[in-house]
Amino acid sequence: MRVALLCCSAASLLLLLLRWRWRRGLWKKVKEARQRQERSLVQMEMAVRSFREQHPSVNMISILSLPLPELSKKLQDGSLPLEHVFYAYVGKALRIATETNCITEYLQESETQLRKAKRTGKLGLLYGVPVSIKDSIDCQGHDSTLGFIKNLNKPAAEDSVVVQVLRRQGAIPFVKTNVPVSLISYDCKNLIFGQTFNPLLYTRTPGGSSGGEGALVGGGGSILGFGTDVGGSLRFPAAFCGICTLKPTGNRLSKKGITCGVVGQKAVVTAVGPMAKDVESLALCMRALLCEDMFSLDSTVPPLPFNEEVYSSTQPLRIGYYETDFFTMPSPAMRRAVRETKQLLEDAGHTLVPFELTNVDYVVFNFCLRGIFADGGTSFLKKFKGELDKSVGLFFWLAKSPNWLKTVLSWIAKPFVPRFSDIVRSMRANTVDEVWSLHHEIEEFCHQFIAQWKKLNLDVMLCPMLGPAFGIGYPGKLSVAVSYTVLYNALDFPAGVVPVTIVTDEDEEELKGYQGYFRDWWDRTLAKAFRGSVGLPVAVQCVALPWQEELCLRFMKEVETLVLKKNRTHVPLHEDAVVACLAAGFGVQGESEVSSAAVECFQSLS
Repeated sequence: MRVALLCCSAASLLLLLLRWRWRRGLWKKVKEARQRQERSLVQMEMAVRSFREQHPSVNMISILSLPLPELSKKLQDGSLPLEHVFYAYVGKALRIATETNCITEYLQESETQLRKAKRTGKLGLLYGVPVSIKDSIDCQGHDSTLGFIKNLNKPAAEDSVVVQVLRRQGAIPFVKTNVPVSLISYDCKNLIFGQTFNPLLYTRTPGGSSGGEGALVGGGGSILGFGTDVGGSLRFPAAFCGICTLKPTGNRLSKKGITCGVVGQKAVVTAVGPMAKDVESLALCMRALLCEDMFSLDSTVPPLPFNEEVYSSTQPLRIGYYETDFFTMPSPAMRRAVRETKQLLEDAGHTLVPFELTNVDYVVFNFCLRGIFADGGTSFLKKFKGELDKSVGLFFWLAKSPNWLKTVLSWIAKPFVPRFSDIVRSMRANTVDEVWSLHHEIEEFCHQFIAQWKKLNLDVMLCPMLGPAFGIGYPGKLSVAVSYTVLYNALDFPAGVVPVTIVTDEDEEELKGYQGYFRDWWDRTLAKAFRGSVGLPVAVQCVALPWQEELCLRFMKEVETLVLKKNRTHVPLHEDAVVACLAAGFGVQGESEVSSAAVECFQSLS
């Protein structure tokens, strides 16, 4: 008996020792990755300091103030040296990274590419433009971690197609940026690199999963960034950080060499797209990417060059619109953003037509959630095997639960918490036949949606965009709030985001009556997430039919132009007044907590 007891004790101690060694090994890898991140920032600092010592008279601020089309023109005609632009952005990126923790790695070979570009003088549409790249997009010789420790020290063998095309067009990828673990989140935190903060207000999330890109571009540390979107992962960071983005049709740009959160699922379509401060920059980017190099490097991408005629058209548009999807109640600022934009468009001669959305709850749960976790969450769970971070909460727990338990829980919860019941039911494992039926059902839904669109003879659609930026930690509690964005991944429509206004005191006052459509825990939490946001940007979504990215961009440009025109008629506030206003609106202790990016955003949208 004693021998058996001693053997059991020894075995338990051995297991504990092995587990301790395993965890110690993982933490060692994390520590090494963080040290590499710190070295990257030191390398950036040294590179910028060396440049400034050699070129003390270069006006970095004037370079950083140039919009991408103008900057690109100056680089191509030689009136602005490549190294001036490159080191101006390296310096600014370093500052934003220090404030927001958005950069995971400096691509030091970018300095070699810079010198090579100067020697060859081979001009592309993005000649000499420094660009930032999301962690999950492969760059040769660098990790694509997705926030997982197991992916550390596994550098990509070659560039993704998008990065290859960028290089051939003369762009210089210079940093990789942070993401949430697994990418299935619209926050931006992982165990390796930590939390990324919103450049407008450091107590807010930048959104995700392209959150590092949103923070860097929103803070002015990158003039053009690239991310991915599988439910809003480009659009959330753009809306939360006050910038523009375009989520194209899923296969308009190559996804070869880009890792997705759940590999293989087809129900919710992933897309790769650009992020920038203005729409014209997005259009220039799409012109550059939609070239023969893109089509030859990935023959699955349809050879559709950028349609300049569609983008440049000035014909009045027939625009559908809705203020709510009747699933996630919009904040007062979201609803006002759509109404004011609708009015601006009507005043400009466009026709606005109400569009009625139905059964969005069915789309969210039965198409999107069920589609992503069609195997019951097994693939998702495997990604976390051997990881220290299991902070994805409800989804992780449900993925581990057997089908019978999910069925019982769903049945019990239905009368009391219907949305929880739907989530649990949607995460049951499906048979192959059920998956095929699901895909067919999604196809039929898409055809019905397009038929409704064409019956109204619409060109484009104006839609709400979730916002303003939530406090850190709230996205993890509010996965149900992705309804406004994930709809267009299920439909695979191009969708862009344009900031149009800021939260006002009146919005904040009206928010006190916010209850939501379900009046459950999620609605109460969402009301809390919206609060205390006076001065933060609010955006709208601009949507077009599949493969009509140029029309989507043209619509976005029209919205942007009308908003800027309206704002120019107002008397601009002095910067000191803006800072004081933002400090009061955000409820921060001191004006030092209000970033320069927030001031710039406030002045452009107020």
